[in-house]
Amino acid sequence: MQLIGDGSNLLLIILGFGLLIAIHELGHFLAARWAGIRVDAFAVGMGPAVLAFRRGIGWKLGSTTPAVQARFGQPAEAISRDRLRAEGVSETEYGLRLLPLGGFVRMKGQEDLVPTESSGDSDAYGACPVWKRMVVVSAGVVANLVPAIALYVAAFMVGVRFEGPAVGEVRPDGPASRATDLSGGAAGLQPGDLIERIDGDPVRTFADVQIASAMSRPGRPLQLQVKREGVEQPMRFEVTPAHEPGSRLLSIGIAPARGNTVPVDPDAMVILGPSLDRAGLTAAGVGPGSSLVKVGSSPVSTLGPLLRACADSGGAPVATLWRTSDGGEVSVALQPLPLLPRIEPADASLPEEALLGLAPLTRIEGLQSGSPNGTVLRAGDVVASFAGTQGPSPTAFRDMVMARAGQTVEMDVLRDGSATRVQATVDASGRLGVMITPAFDTAWLARPIDRERRGGEIVRTAAAALEAGPLARIASLDGQPVRDWIGLVASVQAAARRGVTSVQLGLIPWGQIQPRETTLPLSEADRQALAGVAWTSPLPAGGFDPVMTTLSAGGNPVQAAAMGFRETGNLAVMTWLTIDRLVRGSVPVDQLRGPVGIVHVGTRVADRGFMYLIFFLAMISVNLAVLNFLPLPIVDGGLFLFLVYEAMRGRPPSVRFQNAATMAGLALIGSLFLVTFYNDVMRLVSGG
Repeated sequence: MQLIGDGSNLLLIILGFGLLIAIHELGHFLAARWAGIRVDAFAVGMGPAVLAFRRGIGWKLGSTTPAVQARFGQPAEAISRDRLRAEGVSETEYGLRLLPLGGFVRMKGQEDLVPTESSGDSDAYGACPVWKRMVVVSAGVVANLVPAIALYVAAFMVGVRFEGPAVGEVRPDGPASRATDLSGGAAGLQPGDLIERIDGDPVRTFADVQIASAMSRPGRPLQLQVKREGVEQPMRFEVTPAHEPGSRLLSIGIAPARGNTVPVDPDAMVILGPSLDRAGLTAAGVGPGSSLVKVGSSPVSTLGPLLRACADSGGAPVATLWRTSDGGEVSVALQPLPLLPRIEPADASLPEEALLGLAPLTRIEGLQSGSPNGTVLRAGDVVASFAGTQGPSPTAFRDMVMARAGQTVEMDVLRDGSATRVQATVDASGRLGVMITPAFDTAWLARPIDRERRGGEIVRTAAAALEAGPLARIASLDGQPVRDWIGLVASVQAAARRGVTSVQLGLIPWGQIQPRETTLPLSEADRQALAGVAWTSPLPAGGFDPVMTTLSAGGNPVQAAAMGFRETGNLAVMTWLTIDRLVRGSVPVDQLRGPVGIVHVGTRVADRGFMYLIFFLAMISVNLAVLNFLPLPIVDGGLFLFLVYEAMRGRPPSVRFQNAATMAGLALIGSLFLVTFYNDVMRLVSGG
């Protein structure tokens, strides 16, 4: 498992992050020297001293304190500034600490964690006028904003590549699929739509769409301006973001548009390869470097037209033309896959993807690199039982695996036409190291869902009338053979469109050979649910590279500076909005990241190119500035508020109040540290 990228990226991000914090402290240091405040120490990094320099003493391993003690008989902090100067010795020790994250400035008579720290000397922090102390306290923030703007300018002068704001996959049950066309047209965004504005603000990248959704007020709709191919005028939609099931962030339920070329990256092929095999593309000669050139008779340049064609197919095969890496062309009819509705079983906490209470079994689509079950499970295995439970659906299977972290579990799989028993290993994170999909290429049924929650009530599903146990197989529908789930869904959907109230199924229970005839009733609610069953591409869009766009000033330094100032302002506002949304609850606490998480994300960022890394460091620098100036005790913003009080009242807040505020600030910062550290470690362990 690759936790945080390769070593060079890790070192680069640690040094960059540490440098930004050191620059923050350098701002305090330079301002303190300007204000005439004595600075006893300026250190880069944290922890034990590794190397130190003091003018008049020179370079020393560790600290210069022993050398000063030996020369003067006391530490430098106890010696007056005048005496040190007379002896040619600097009052400040410049040090390098062991941990390359952060730094600190130690000023005479000032200690963030000890409000009572003071000195009556004229060169102490407390003896300095209030307005100068305000400059010193706020200098760290300024020191982070200046390099942030400079980094933005450097990035935009060359250009930074981002995922473009075009729509790729649209989640069938997501807000975007129900977006209201304000001109009265059909509801829903479509793959290939280009989002140009949100609430009047220009959209330049897909990240802008994600941020606007996540930062929106719960329950408040967003106004989208969309450009759609074949439509002359921009379209306007209204969509209300909803919480994503996984991240619990507000989202409109779309993915970025994807390109039409099969990637050559081996990691991407781990995801895409099994689907190419199952769709018959590998056998036809389509592999890494091949491109989709036509869907039907229409030329394509992205994956969007394939997604639209599959969505409109009703389950019928979609004709495609591919250009292989050697220049040849092959035609392949791709079979769309059904996107089953999500229902809430009455006896389970997780929603299931099911058709009228019927769900497919779980198929092992492929094995991930380093899987603990590489010699036990195979691509194409269908899970018949897990830990004694027969016929788990994909949702139930994920839940059961997670509940058995660190265990060896007995499971049965359908392989090469027969059942095979294996001993599978679940790792400490609750994973088998496999990719799973619904077993749509069979007609087997998972454990049926007899009752579901619908509209606040518990109702019987149509599947309850079948009295089918797990691992039953559907052999026919209204006398016509059924070979797989794809044919089953298409046939039931067609029957519902005819308005029939039931269909006849030939059902073969597990362990039997002969089918028994049974009736599947179709109520009006069932027929409406069937009408809403969507179809999607058999090729996972996430396996293709995203369509990118480049933000660039075209080499114009003035425009680059303007873009840098705009990004700095936008990110500062976004940081405050994030805090507001945390308080409101629309941004979950588990999305917070600490230093470890920033380094983790940064190593991935470094893989996207040097300019994107520069852009990322600029964002971190702005965040450091904003967070340090929050009105919280022990950070710069809280200290600044104390100084404002002192300027207005002619005296600082009482020592008792400062002590209480400091303890409260320590408790809050400590809690945030623990939460973010826990989040960071869990992401590393889970590979998130």
